[in-house]
Amino acid sequence: MRHPPLRFIILLITFLINAVSYAAKPVYVGGKERAAIRGYDPVAYFVEGKPVKGSKQFSLEYNGAKWLFSSEKNKNLFESAPYDYAPQFGGYCAYAVANDTTASIKPQYFSIVDGKLYLNYSKSVYKRWKANESDLIKSAEENWPGILRD
Repeated sequence: MRHPPLRFIILLITFLINAVSYAAKPVYVGGKERAAIRGYDPVAYFVEGKPVKGSKQFSLEYNGAKWLFSSEKNKNLFESAPYDYAPQFGGYCAYAVANDTTASIKPQYFSIVDGKLYLNYSKSVYKRWKANESDLIKSAEENWPGILRD
């Protein structure tokens, strides 16, 4: 019988600690910038197909968090339609939300499904997410409102 890798066990423990210690804020804020998506531009995922670091020069407040953008154009696009560009589940790891908890993200592990941005915690979590994406999205959508209230 194979045992789960130590990295997975540590990740699971982190998820559990996060779930017990506090109710989630509406938007995950992290990194040295203390900004949504660790300071990456949410619009860039859609227009450039990759994560692009935002700048304090192009920032705005939305849903209780600071958002950074790589250009004035991207900032304006977001401001005119934030629901089109903001990541799902407040920018928390979508895989974690599907498992009824929260976790931070690494901006490079993302997917866009049906015009919605999903972020993940790590490369290994991203692989698990991609292997069962549609079912995990359904689970995350069911879990998300409750995670904010817990």
